Amino acid sequence: MTTQTPVLSARQIRLLMVGLMTGMLLAALDQTIVGTALPTIVGELGGINHYSWVVTAYLLASTASTPLYGKMADLYGRRPVFLFSIGAFLVGSLLAGLSQDMTQLIVTRGVQGLGAGGLMTLAFTIISDVVPPRERGRYQGLFGAVFGLSSVAGPLVGGYFAETDWRWIFYINVPLAILAIIVCSRVLRLVPFTRRQHAIDWLGAALLVAGVSSLLLALSWGGNEYAWGSGVIIGLFAAGAVLGGLFVVQEARVAEPILPLRLFRSATFALSNAAGFVLGLVMFGSIIFIPLYLQIVKGASPTRSGLLMLPMMGGIIVTSVLTGRAMSQIGRYKWFPVAGSAVLLVGMLLFTRLEVRTSLWLAFFFMVVIGIGLGLCMQSLILAVQNAVSMRDLGAGTSSATFFRSLGGSFGVAILGTVLSSRLTSELAGRLPGAIAQLPPEQQAAVAASGGADVSVNDPATILALPGPVRAAVQTSFVEALDLVFLTAGLIAIVAVLVTLALPDEKLRGAGPEGATGGTDGLGGDAPAPGGKPLAKESKEEAAAEMEAKSQTLL
Repeated sequence: MTTQTPVLSARQIRLLMVGLMTGMLLAALDQTIVGTALPTIVGELGGINHYSWVVTAYLLASTASTPLYGKMADLYGRRPVFLFSIGAFLVGSLLAGLSQDMTQLIVTRGVQGLGAGGLMTLAFTIISDVVPPRERGRYQGLFGAVFGLSSVAGPLVGGYFAETDWRWIFYINVPLAILAIIVCSRVLRLVPFTRRQHAIDWLGAALLVAGVSSLLLALSWGGNEYAWGSGVIIGLFAAGAVLGGLFVVQEARVAEPILPLRLFRSATFALSNAAGFVLGLVMFGSIIFIPLYLQIVKGASPTRSGLLMLPMMGGIIVTSVLTGRAMSQIGRYKWFPVAGSAVLLVGMLLFTRLEVRTSLWLAFFFMVVIGIGLGLCMQSLILAVQNAVSMRDLGAGTSSATFFRSLGGSFGVAILGTVLSSRLTSELAGRLPGAIAQLPPEQQAAVAASGGADVSVNDPATILALPGPVRAAVQTSFVEALDLVFLTAGLIAIVAVLVTLALPDEKLRGAGPEGATGGTDGLGGDAPAPGGKPLAKESKEEAAAEMEAKSQTLL
């Protein structure tokens, strides 16, 4: 016996959005909230040698687990998998706040990351279950706004709690996670899901996690823990390549792959993920350096530097919302990521004009430009991926978009961090000796006692306390190094422009806001457009899966 798939009311969708946006806020916030408080945390817990692992553990767990969540949600349903991810994040947050040493904090940050991998990708997947692609843009634009809010609120909140009690950086997640669990547990019962036979590709999952972990470890350790040419780093890169190759072989032979390779036959799917990878590299690998400029060159505190990032947040939020609505009205998505990547390119090139004496108002303008570019890109590429896959692959397809963007960000942090470090070392070597020579003899002796030409440039407070000529030399060297970072990011952004230009200019499936143009059923399946030619049909197997999805009982 069959039942009709329910359609959520506007009130139910709004309630669902509250739960999903809360979950996404949790995951996005914890990507940035810890950074400004890490010196305080390390000062209390000790373990400076494991400093970077507090961030790396979260990044490893969240990035490597993202594709697993997409597939598990396709096989077991959205509700239990999403609730598991929130629960894992809640437990990890609570334990992180209770940590008594660095080892405990690193392990619990990994648990947090395990939950975060699902929160990001499943939020996009779940809203896609109840809203057709044509209408989906305006809802996903709100997700982009949440991401923009978290990118600035993270350093701001982290800096505030670093000055009061750093443990609340993690405790603050607990009430938000409980709210998300209550809302989503209730509303997700109404989200349609088809029960079907399945087989979990555990070997593919293990190869994926191991391969991604090897690459991320190499990128995190290279130039910090070990030299780039060391045996450890080369071995990790080689292991990542071999494991990645074995993963592809495994996915090609199993019936239920974690990441179905057949999806890459779609030009839209392949190019959207390629663009997401490149834009992730530019986005995550460059915007993290802007707060450093504000703190080291402009002398802003961690909390104030977060406030000074508000122009970028405003650009992301406003543009994300407007882009989502515009995509729903127009019914196409291609030119939004094209325009976004071009604007992002312009923003990166503008940031190469930064100098020590650049006014904050001019820096704010540059931030707005980058925020607009990010707002145009982020949700439109995910929507393109979702529009290119069938309902049965929606979870795996959405998670792939999130996965490639996160992976690109990991590469970006490593590549641009290396550019910054090497250029900064070179600039300091050329400027510091002359600056020190300008000091009175007693100050020269004091600088020599603190490290001389090897003076630390890692602590903004230490830099600001240096004698005038030395401080100016350090700040100028830092700005010169940043200019090269943003120039490199801009050159990489050119690749994003070219890839997005190659995207097929396809229509979004589904009726428009006024219902005048058709093309899908309520969940985004293909159907003839009223008074027009039918849309391209899927394979027989996918069509059967679509029919089955509409005829089964709900979870």
